[in-house]
Amino acid sequence: MQYSFNLKKSRQTIKLALIAATLVILAGCFPSNDLGREEYLLQGRTMGTTYNIKVVGENIDTEKLQQGIDAKLVKLNQEMSTYIKDSELSIFNQSTSLEPVKVSEGLGRVINEAIRLGELSEGALDVTVGPLVNLWGFGPEYRPETVPSKELLAATKSRIGLDKLTFEHGMLSKNIPDLYVDLSTIAKGYGVDLVAEFVEANGINNYLVEIGGEMRIKGFKHTGELWHVAIEKPVNNERSVHQIIIPKDNAVATSGDYRIYFEADGQRFSHIIDPNTGKPINHKLVSVTVIHPSSMTADGLSTAMMVMGEDKAIAFAEAHDLAVYIIAKTEHGFVEQSTVKFMQYLK
Repeated sequence: MQYSFNLKKSRQTIKLALIAATLVILAGCFPSNDLGREEYLLQGRTMGTTYNIKVVGENIDTEKLQQGIDAKLVKLNQEMSTYIKDSELSIFNQSTSLEPVKVSEGLGRVINEAIRLGELSEGALDVTVGPLVNLWGFGPEYRPETVPSKELLAATKSRIGLDKLTFEHGMLSKNIPDLYVDLSTIAKGYGVDLVAEFVEANGINNYLVEIGGEMRIKGFKHTGELWHVAIEKPVNNERSVHQIIIPKDNAVATSGDYRIYFEADGQRFSHIIDPNTGKPINHKLVSVTVIHPSSMTADGLSTAMMVMGEDKAIAFAEAHDLAVYIIAKTEHGFVEQSTVKFMQYLK
């Protein structure tokens, strides 16, 4: 959920709104009716949030499975967390060298997709935007009492940009010494993909993986029903269901703009920063949900389209054949739009 929030502490973009109907009852193992299968729930903490994983099958060694999952997530954090000082990404950020460095396969996979989505969205998704997030008071540093001056905004904006980051042949480099990369708009989605791939590698093909609101789903519940997911109503004073969807064998990610903000001089400032202007977004779009085979891709796209705004987001989604559902706030209440590709998933 930020233009970018950190892997250890969810202080920025909230990836809101995904409430799995199957996670309402938190029990370890459920009876399987007459299908001969059981449903197991694994829970834990990672990236400053929680995970909930449901797997369906017979005689699953859940202890061994969870140990493997936790090991994968610990490794991910050590690669990509900006709160762990000796993580691979932190070491890159702290270095002032402009020389290319070899990065791990996992970090390279996420960096590569972040750059691809950044270019695809014409800069709406920018994983170098951290200095602006901090400037506006949504990072780990401090919250300003006044709106930043034009001069300070321009100086900070000069320190960001995907054009200053290069990834080629497994080598990562920057062309200014103080470039800062924060992958939290996409790394949590990658974590979901990583866990889902591990679950499948263990021969399990019916599951629901959820980390901090990001999800990836495959197959069926123990009852033989498809998994159902709820999109949250985009209001900051309650937690309630706005729309039920059936994603089938896909990932789901939702970005929202209604819980993290501050007010100054009578104006509301969103936590989501537009890298093109250097300022918080200022439009009526409050929620974007993306359904895609990859949670990492859905994660990044949902944030990018929140930056774009209502009209540009829908046009972008249709142009790229994406399954997208958006909610905008008007004087008369909420207005929803979905792409043609999304309609098949509406309940």
